[in-house]
Amino acid sequence: MFHAVIFDWDGVVVDSSAHHERSWEILATKRNLPLPAGHFQRGFGKKNNIIIPDLGWASDSAKVEELAREKEEIYRALVRQHGIEPLLGVRALLETLQNAGIPTAIGSSTERANLDLLLDLMNLRPFFRAIVSGDDVKNGKPDPGIFLLAAQKLGVAPADCLVIEDAHVGIEAAHRAAMRVLAVATTHPLDELTDADVAVSSLVDVTPMKLREVFTSAARESVTCASSKIVNS
Repeated sequence: MFHAVIFDWDGVVVDSSAHHERSWEILATKRNLPLPAGHFQRGFGKKNNIIIPDLGWASDSAKVEELAREKEEIYRALVRQHGIEPLLGVRALLETLQNAGIPTAIGSSTERANLDLLLDLMNLRPFFRAIVSGDDVKNGKPDPGIFLLAAQKLGVAPADCLVIEDAHVGIEAAHRAAMRVLAVATTHPLDELTDADVAVSSLVDVTPMKLREVFTSAARESVTCASSKIVNS
């Protein structure tokens, strides 16, 4: 039985990809910086201090921080201008988990100012007992630190947490934290999410019972694999 659920943010709670991609484009144009094709997909789920050097925009930490701060300021301005809503099924699932007494947390690589703005705009803050942002850890996903810190803040053992993710780096981070993963096909097609324990097209109709099935089926599979290795050895 899982004791807590940790939600990734972008692509799980909200679909902010259009706002983020546009903010990179605006910054690139403003600063006359190159923006290669496929840059957004390549960097999705990663912290800006990884994305910006990968784009070849800067390597000096102060310059990277300057560009990252400006990009996120542009992003927040776009959100305020155009608004944003939770993805389908998110609010209902959060309400159901809250009513069932199952604590939830956010474990996201995005910076805290973004989370604070959107949580208040969408009135979702009361649902989350803990919030971990990219500001709280040195290394972003696929390092497991974000999810481990979220579990610590919830007071729940990592092995008793279930993570909801949409990005491959997040799925890897959750598994490295010894957590089971339900993937949502918002950023990647369903058939590309085979690295998760279970994948769904959306959170609509996902209930605590469904999450329990994900958790227990993953546990059974783990035991079966371990037994197979013992037999094969």
